[in-house]
Amino acid sequence: MVTFIILINVDKNRITAVAEELADMPEITEVYSVTGIYDLVAIVRTRTNDDVAELVTSKLGAVEGIADTDTMLAFKTFSKHDLESMFSI
Repeated sequence: MVTFIILINVDKNRITAVAEELADMPEITEVYSVTGIYDLVAIVRTRTNDDVAELVTSKLGAVEGIADTDTMLAFKTFSKHDLESMFSI
């Protein structure tokens, strides 16, 4: 499993609608509205880097209201929870 964090800026009048649309995508396990320079944070868990590349270049590009994204690859997870079994595909 590969985990990515996508930081998203959204047109201000579309934050809730975009968050709900993203949360419906199977690759995205969580969407958070946040304070700071970004509006939303999406947590993505996929089998391969190619899967997230498809998500970012095709699916996110089709979402009305997304102004900008910054995608980060998580190298290692530090958690007391067994995330691998929780999100196994």
